[in-house]
Amino acid sequence: MLRAIAVTGLILAVVVAGVFGWRLLGDTGETSGGESQTVQCDLLESGPCQWSSGTGDWRVALNTTGDGAQGTEYQLTVATPERPERPERFLAVLRGESMYMGEYPVPLGKQSENQYSARFTAPFCTVDGKMTWRIDLQQGQEPIENIPVKLVFQAK
Repeated sequence: MLRAIAVTGLILAVVVAGVFGWRLLGDTGETSGGESQTVQCDLLESGPCQWSSGTGDWRVALNTTGDGAQGTEYQLTVATPERPERPERFLAVLRGESMYMGEYPVPLGKQSENQYSARFTAPFCTVDGKMTWRIDLQQGQEPIENIPVKLVFQAK
């Protein structure tokens, strides 16, 4: 009797772990809205990255500007759609893609009507020399929605 209860419990545990574990660990390739997964765009290797949204065309470029006191310096340039409402408190937030190292907001300054820019140094990882960073665009605390590309780069 005890053996039957143990076997039934084990089978139930495996089924529950399989169902919930797949959802937690698995990547279905879809977002909550049923849209397809974003495409990764490496800003340094294959950039600049471009896409179109309902409001117009976006273009994001990242260039190295040399070595500074804190490491390699980068110049990020974002061209937004030409529309009447411009982002206020426009930010690029650095997040570790290959390893979580916190979030680093980089304020983007307005260069022209629809172009923003910032210079920054990415934090370096002491564990692994190849750190991949993701750049998320935000307007203040709110992420900019419907960006079909994942903007990444590998810090040098």
